[in-house]
Amino acid sequence: MSNLSYRQFCPVAMAAEVLCNRWTLLLVRELMLGSSHFNDLRRGVPRMSSALLAKRLKELQACGIVARTAPARAADAHQYHLTAAGQELRPIVEAVGVWGQRWVTTEATLRHLDANLLMWDIRRNVRPEPAPAARTTIEFIFGDRVPPERNYWLLVERGHEPDLCTVDPGFDVDLYVSTDLRTLTEVWLGYSDWPSALHSGALRLTGPPERAAQLRAWLPGSPFAAVAKQAA
Repeated sequence: MSNLSYRQFCPVAMAAEVLCNRWTLLLVRELMLGSSHFNDLRRGVPRMSSALLAKRLKELQACGIVARTAPARAADAHQYHLTAAGQELRPIVEAVGVWGQRWVTTEATLRHLDANLLMWDIRRNVRPEPAPAARTTIEFIFGDRVPPERNYWLLVERGHEPDLCTVDPGFDVDLYVSTDLRTLTEVWLGYSDWPSALHSGALRLTGPPERAAQLRAWLPGSPFAAVAKQAA
């Protein structure tokens, strides 16, 4: 995949030539987490250009890690999914995430705050169980951000995948989450927790108490939140 070869027959070196290009492991992460369309992949790597994303996907296809399938209807978009070789990377990517959560310092992690990426990660990890009887609309308001990174609407409805809107969908809001980006990122990553953030006033839930309790149950945190931090 790269013109800069290590020129070693060692399997570690050969794998590194395939996997260690910029963005490659993050694309594998997105595919592991269920993104299959080009636009969904872009939302998971918002700082990656469309041209580079298309290039990396072609490289991963050439290496047999990703397969591209034609849509059933001409109007639909192509889909990307991991092959058997790509699926075998799952424990590797998870282990890298565990290592990063455990050994990269909190301050180094929180240096790279990104509202779009945080909300996209929340959307794909929300666990609405039990499912609400009617559509539930939750508005997140980041008081320290300006549009378009200030307001997000999470829509949860029985029988549908949770949806994330960056433009007001026009539904009545059931619960407002008012906070700053750092606070919600800390809670999501397990550096803080709901009770602490609520008690300090850095995070406020406005709406019926049962909706607030529901949200806290639906958002258990990042898949790596339970990993204890070891970095000084």
